[in-house]
Amino acid sequence: MKRWGEAFFDDDALTGADVVAQAQIAVVVADRFSHLRYWNAFARELFGFADDRDHIGMSLLDLGIHESDQEHASQLARRVLRGGTWEGSFAVVRGDSSWVHVRAQAVPLKDASGAIDGIVLFANEAMRSGRVEEQYGLLERVGSRLAGSLEFDSTMKAVAEILVPQFADHCFIDLFDHDRLVRRVSVHSEGWSPPPGTWFDVGDDVRYPDRHFVYTAMRRVETVLVSDYAHAVNAPSEGSARVAEQVGLTSAIAAPLRARGELLGVLTLALSRLSPREKVHYSGFDRDLVGAIASRVALAIDNARLFEEERSTALAFQNSLLPSSFPPFDGLSIAHRYVPAKPLETHGHGIQTQVGGDFYDVIPLSAGRVGIVIGDVEGRGPHAAAVMGQLRAALRAFAQADREPADILRELDEWVRQLGRPDGEGGTWVPSVSCLYMVYDAWSRELSYANAGHQAPLLISDGDVEELALEVSDTLLGVKLKGVPYDDAIYHQADLTLPPGATLLLYTDGLVDRRPLGGAIDIERSMAQLYGRIREVADKDVEQIAQSAVTAVPGEIDDDTALLVVRAHPGELAMEEGWFVAEAPTVGEARHLAASTFKDWGMDRDQAELACLLVSEIVTNVVIHATPHPVRREFTPDGVRDSGEAFESAEAGDIGDIGGADSVGGAGGVGADEFDEDWSDLLDEVAEDTGGPSRSEFLLRLRRGASSAWVEVYDNDLRLPRIRSAGADDEGGRGLYLVDQLATRWGSRPTPDGKAVWFEVPLKSE
Repeated sequence: MKRWGEAFFDDDALTGADVVAQAQIAVVVADRFSHLRYWNAFARELFGFADDRDHIGMSLLDLGIHESDQEHASQLARRVLRGGTWEGSFAVVRGDSSWVHVRAQAVPLKDASGAIDGIVLFANEAMRSGRVEEQYGLLERVGSRLAGSLEFDSTMKAVAEILVPQFADHCFIDLFDHDRLVRRVSVHSEGWSPPPGTWFDVGDDVRYPDRHFVYTAMRRVETVLVSDYAHAVNAPSEGSARVAEQVGLTSAIAAPLRARGELLGVLTLALSRLSPREKVHYSGFDRDLVGAIASRVALAIDNARLFEEERSTALAFQNSLLPSSFPPFDGLSIAHRYVPAKPLETHGHGIQTQVGGDFYDVIPLSAGRVGIVIGDVEGRGPHAAAVMGQLRAALRAFAQADREPADILRELDEWVRQLGRPDGEGGTWVPSVSCLYMVYDAWSRELSYANAGHQAPLLISDGDVEELALEVSDTLLGVKLKGVPYDDAIYHQADLTLPPGATLLLYTDGLVDRRPLGGAIDIERSMAQLYGRIREVADKDVEQIAQSAVTAVPGEIDDDTALLVVRAHPGELAMEEGWFVAEAPTVGEARHLAASTFKDWGMDRDQAELACLLVSEIVTNVVIHATPHPVRREFTPDGVRDSGEAFESAEAGDIGDIGGADSVGGAGGVGADEFDEDWSDLLDEVAEDTGGPSRSEFLLRLRRGASSAWVEVYDNDLRLPRIRSAGADDEGGRGLYLVDQLATRWGSRPTPDGKAVWFEVPLKSE
């Protein structure tokens, strides 16, 4: 035979090109840059090339070499291009997604001058010939593949993909679930499936006869070989025996799966006529090989089970620290997601990477307002999750006390410092935490916020998506140093107004810090993908937006992700308010405004009367204690007694039958002054400076939601009210007690100009 393309001396001889084309071995030629230049028909069949695609110029790695072997193949090319040869095996995923293990030999291709011009690869399917070195290579491949996964289902699937069809035509894995033996894997070559009701299917309880070779393997805890299946006895059923005969079952091996002294199940492999192979019967060497494989499989399954238990525990711990659901909020739709990190599926980093410090919350505040928070604790693991849990609990407590956002972040900064731990070098490691806290009023669409280094939310409005413009962003919690300038040492607060019907998407960095397979993290590309996907679903409900955001950026999730989607629905809300002079006659005016408003809103009559009663109590309290009219002070044997003109007028009016009023920070009604502070002298001075007594005013604000109404009363007094203990003979002191007993919720909060007292009542009687 001469060079390719030249004929033999015999006129009927084949050309060299014909020989290569018809050879029953794959021949692939690549240039120095590993670009394909030639392949024969056998290579097309072996690697599963698509007939309608031109593969000239395609990279050698694009033959379908599995990603776990691509570095191996790159080393092959470099070695051959340096003049060496290479022999080994690698896994290939064909165009139809089937697997094949290839045994290959690569040699350099030289031109006429002797310079290396490329690579010639000769390849054939491994294991079908039964060569001993290939079988040992299979054992090594099984071990390396099992070591790369801790997921239970992935582990067993990887075993089946390796063994079928390279070493067997049928692979079964049966595992014990308490006292039941359950089939977990059933894989067959050539895409074949047994008829229903014949062989056990995945999920079925498996029972073998006492003399069946699989039962014997489990009972003896040793690998059992059936070299000629024609002599096998006691099939599980007549249907099973009939199907075994139809597919031409020739040989089988059953190996017990045993780890840490416990029998986990059994691995069964069988040969049949489904696929052509030179070796159709297993030997004693194959039995020993399967026994070695089974020991590795059993250890991997045991590790996977332990991992699943730890993972379930870790995720339950994580989920217990985050809200699983939120109560209905008037005027708002809310969706939330938490996605744990998943690096251990591909890298096996350990269970501690599953839990993290990302958190979110939506907190009901006074008068229908809500606190919205999202944050991220530095690092991962149980300590980060524990810090997150404590931080979220502290934030919720501060928020429900109606603290201002900037004050809450200042308190949290101190709190984080107390959660440090020794760093092993004599110092203390304090976690850094990003946190964005917002207070949203759905009626006015006003948003107050303070930001400790967290990324700005996305604003979705009128089909457009943009970053919410935040004027302030301060240092992360836990990292501030002493002695820094004042502006850097405090947390700032700002306000903004959202557009009608706006939607906010709050997220942590795990949503976009995702690494594509084989690539690097690109934040700009990830943000572009996120923006594009959100625009597509901007008019959908919040659940669809949340789900789309979670899947918008493909890639490996190396960091956990917290996500909140909040949409305002101002159409279902209503508000009415009015300013009144803090004098006795205005109590009736305020009550009249409340009664007419509740009637317009369709509130039940009984509920409206109850709400008006509570309005009278709160307003009376304001009139008595917030008015700057303590004009007469009497010195009596019982002590100093103050009486105001406003209250004397109130006694003459019609408000004395509504239960009396409480002291703002002390006693109520006429009697000894029990305020902690007496500001009457200051008020007199202010009145003198203005040329006469000033008239204090208060604001009555009424809010309607889907099922509740809120009443707020604003005044200029800085002292917060509290319930007092009234004696049996006291005429007053029971006003706030009535509010506490009859309202769904009530409370008070400081405002920049004074305070606000509020309560909530349902629109309909229960």
